[in-house]
Amino acid sequence: MKSPKVVTSAAAGAVVLSLGLSACGGDSSDGDGGATGKFDAASTQVVNPSDRKGGVLKMAQPDDFESLDPANIYYAYGNNFLRLYSRTLITYTSKPGQEGSTFSPDLAEAMGTPSDGGKTWTYKLKRGIKYEDGSEIKAKDIKYAVARTFDRGVIRNGPSYFTQLLDAEGYKGPFKDKNLDSFKGVETPDDYTVVFKLKNPFAEFDQLVGFSGQTAPLPQAKDTGVKYTERPFSSGPYKWEGNYKPKQGGVLVRNDQWDQSTDPNRKQLPDRIELQAGLKAEEIDNRLLAGTLHVDLPGSGVQAAARQRILTDPKLKGNSDNPLAGFHWYVPINTKTIPNVECRKAMVYAADRSAMYRAYGGEVGGEPSTSIQPPSVTGREKGTDFYTKADPNYTGDVAKAKEALAKCGQPNGFSTVMVFRSDRPKEKATAEALQQSMAKAGIKLELKGYPSGTYTNEQFGSPEFVKREKIGLGTYGWAPDWNTGYGYLQPVTDGKAIVPTGNSNMSELTDPEIDKKWNDVVKLTDANARAKVYNEIDERVRELAAAIPNVYAKSLVYRPSTLTNVYFHSGFGMYDYANLGVSG
Repeated sequence: MKSPKVVTSAAAGAVVLSLGLSACGGDSSDGDGGATGKFDAASTQVVNPSDRKGGVLKMAQPDDFESLDPANIYYAYGNNFLRLYSRTLITYTSKPGQEGSTFSPDLAEAMGTPSDGGKTWTYKLKRGIKYEDGSEIKAKDIKYAVARTFDRGVIRNGPSYFTQLLDAEGYKGPFKDKNLDSFKGVETPDDYTVVFKLKNPFAEFDQLVGFSGQTAPLPQAKDTGVKYTERPFSSGPYKWEGNYKPKQGGVLVRNDQWDQSTDPNRKQLPDRIELQAGLKAEEIDNRLLAGTLHVDLPGSGVQAAARQRILTDPKLKGNSDNPLAGFHWYVPINTKTIPNVECRKAMVYAADRSAMYRAYGGEVGGEPSTSIQPPSVTGREKGTDFYTKADPNYTGDVAKAKEALAKCGQPNGFSTVMVFRSDRPKEKATAEALQQSMAKAGIKLELKGYPSGTYTNEQFGSPEFVKREKIGLGTYGWAPDWNTGYGYLQPVTDGKAIVPTGNSNMSELTDPEIDKKWNDVVKLTDANARAKVYNEIDERVRELAAAIPNVYAKSLVYRPSTLTNVYFHSGFGMYDYANLGVSG
C-alpha cells in the first residue's frame, strides 16, 4: 500500500481484543493533562480500552486524500480510514500485534472457497446487512463495485489487481458499458453469492480481496462516477454528513442502519468524527501534544521538533509509540528517464543513506534497509546489498559512483529532477540529503515538491508527467498490500502494474526476467516456493539499480490521553481507526 501483509485466514467472527486497564502501564501526567501509559504500549496491546459511546473524534492531515471512493484509494491511511464508512467482503482483523496482519470475513460469511484448481473463488454474503438508507446489500452491488475498477479514467488511483487477474479481457468498465452482464470476471448466481473467475490459479486471492476497499458494495444507481468521492454511500458504522470538501474536510456521523452483531471488526463509539485537511504537519503535532486533536491521519509519525519534545519529556513519551510500521521508505529511480544501468548504479553508490536515515529520525525513525521488501513480509530475506560493501557506514561511495559514471559515458556526471511530497518534511529533508551527496560525484539534482494528494496520481505516479518533466527519481513509501512478497513487490516491480495514473511502479520497470517470474509465480501453490521467487525478484530489482533502499520505517506517533481503544494495527502500519473512541 502506498505510504499507509504468509497471511493466514482468521476465523470468522474475529473480535477486537479487549484488555484490562493494566494495558495502559504506569500512571503519569502528560502534555494534554491526562493519564499516560508506558512508552510503546500500543504497539502490542490495547491502550485505554473502553466501550464508552459519545464525544467527537478529531482527525487532521497535512494535505488531503487521494480519493474517498473506496475503489479509488491506495494510500494505507485511506484504506484504514474508509473502514469507518465502508464494509468489504473480507477485511483486516481488528486486533493489535501480528494478528492485525490476518484477515476476517466482513460482508462474507466465511473466507473464499476456491475451486477449478484455484481459478474460481466463491463468497457467500451475510443476509440482512443494510446501507445507510435501509436497503439490503446484494451480490450484484459487489460485482458492480469490482467492475468499476476496470475504468482507469474514473478509478485512477486504486489497485489494479482485478484488471490483471480476472478473466475479463476487453472489458472497459460500466461507465462505457452499462450492461453489467458484459462483465464476465464476476458472476452472481443469486443475491447472496459472488463468484470470481480468474485467468490463472492464485492462492493469495483472499488476501487480495481483503486488503483494499474495492469490494465495498455500491448499487449501480448510486454511482456518481468521478463525483462519488464527494459523498460515498455508507455500508459501515458511519455515514457522511453532507459532502466532503477537498482541502478543507468533512464530518462523519453515526449510521443507524449499521448492525454491530454482523460486524465484529468495528466499533461505533464517537457521535461524530471531524476531519480537517490542509494543516501543516508541525501544526498537527502541536495540536496533538496540546490534546485538541486526537489523530494525525497519515500515521507516519511526528516531525523533528515534536520528536525532540517527546523523547526528552517522560510524560509525553509515555503517551507515544514507536512501532516498526511495515513501510519501506525508499527512492525509486525511473528506468525510462535514466535507462543506462551504470548511470543508475552511480546514483545508488553516491547516495548518503546515513543522511537519509537521519532525515527520518534516526533510530526512532527506522532501520537502514538493504532489501526492497521490509522485514514484516513473510519469507523475506535480507539479500545482498550490492552497493555498500566498501561503505559500511552508508555515507556514499564517491569513487565507485565515478567509476560507474565513466562506464555509462557520463564521466563528468549528469543532471536530473528529483521529486518529493512537499507537505512531508522528512521527504524534503531526504531529497536535500541526496542532492548534497550526489553532487559530490557530479550528479546534479533539481528538487521539486508536490502535494501528497496528487503526488502519486498526477505527478510521480503519472508516467506521462514523469516523461514530460524528465523526472529521474523521487521519494516514496510502500507497505505490503498483504504480508507476502506478491502483496509487497508486484505493484511496484511488475511491468503489467504500470498504469497511466496512480502508478505505483515508479521505476517504470519492465525487465523481461522479472515480468516472467510474475507471470509464473501465481501458478505455484506452495508458499515457500513463491517466497523464493519473490526474493529473486527483490534481488534483481536492486541489481538493476531501480531503487535506492532507505529506511524500514518506525513511526514515533503520539496518542492524547483522551483517545481510547488505541492500538497499532500491523495490517495498515498505524493505529486502527475503525475502533477508536474518546473519553471526553
